[in-house]
Amino acid sequence: MSATYEQIQETVKFIQSRTDLVPQVGIVLGSGLGPLAEEIEAVASFPYADLPHFPRSTAPGHEGRLILGRLEGQKVLAYKGRVHCYEGYTPAQAAFPVRMGVFLGARTFLISSAAGGLNPNWNAGELMLHSDYINYAGLSPLTGPNDERLGPRFPVTFDAYDLELRRLAHTVARSQDFILREGVYAWWPGPQFASRAELRVLRNIGADAIGMSTVPEVIALRHLGVRVLGLSSITDLAIPERDHHATEQEVLEVAARGGVQFRKFVRGILAALRS
Repeated sequence: MSATYEQIQETVKFIQSRTDLVPQVGIVLGSGLGPLAEEIEAVASFPYADLPHFPRSTAPGHEGRLILGRLEGQKVLAYKGRVHCYEGYTPAQAAFPVRMGVFLGARTFLISSAAGGLNPNWNAGELMLHSDYINYAGLSPLTGPNDERLGPRFPVTFDAYDLELRRLAHTVARSQDFILREGVYAWWPGPQFASRAELRVLRNIGADAIGMSTVPEVIALRHLGVRVLGLSSITDLAIPERDHHATEQEVLEVAARGGVQFRKFVRGILAALRS
């Protein structure tokens, strides 16, 4: 499976032949955060397996379904689950779904995920807005020959997460009266959880949270010049001094418990974007 411009266009045409809705906002729903998709007034829904060239989710908590519809007055494209490089996909394949979403019409993306908290002052169950990222995996969806139709050879990611969107997110959080953390997300390739020494390194170089996704999508979206907002549910504290590390099941359970606030927050952001 590759991830070429031509394949992206084939997927776009397949979807456009089945719905005339043109999305404005793309929403990637990470581990345990999929229930928001049930609140969308859907006009079309596709299992990833039914879409040409689309990678298929195999990770727990990732159903693998694309939904087009309306939420808070916005035309949205929601990804109920994503794929990860640890499943055997290249970064370009992992970014294929969001690239396709841009050519379908979305110019703003909200990328969500579950993440482990490295900041000792935070608590499990809180939400973190991404201020920046650390590509600790050292991989990129842009590796190889560049296709100018997807963006320039050397894109700038200095401002990966849109400042205006981040300010709007903080305004929404204040209006909903909850603590919104903001920090740096480190991409850990997985699937094994990081060792104590690796957690110390990441914390020492400025990471506030660690996760196994998001960065390939963000790089590809910025390559295409669209706005990105990153949001993580802090499902556990990845503190090297502690004796316990959360299990996969515990991560999903905490993400699910925080789902009510997550869904309310995302809906608030969508409503604010409309005004």
